[in-house]
Amino acid sequence: MAHTNILKPQKQETMTHINVKKFGLAFGLTGAILYIGCMILMLTVGHGGTVKFFNSLLHGLDVSTIVRMEVPLWEVGIGIIETFILSWLIGACIAGIYNATNSKN
Repeated sequence: MAHTNILKPQKQETMTHINVKKFGLAFGLTGAILYIGCMILMLTVGHGGTVKFFNSLLHGLDVSTIVRMEVPLWEVGIGIIETFILSWLIGACIAGIYNATNSKN
């Protein structure tokens, strides 16, 4: 009779901790990418396409009177930075709250 090696399943680990800085970075970069995507949308489809996109995204809100196509470059730069910082803080808060409420006693 041949000896066979039986593979045993490894012990499954559960996530008990999220790295706050890395999770914040993931959220921050995601927010910045969405901001850049919005910029590309506005540059490629113009005012009418931008209004159509956001009107459909925002469930019937009419953004035609508030969409501003002439945004100075310095304002774009500040917007990306602000979006990254706010998104990073949101991600860090989610990870911190998760870690605090998921600690093992």
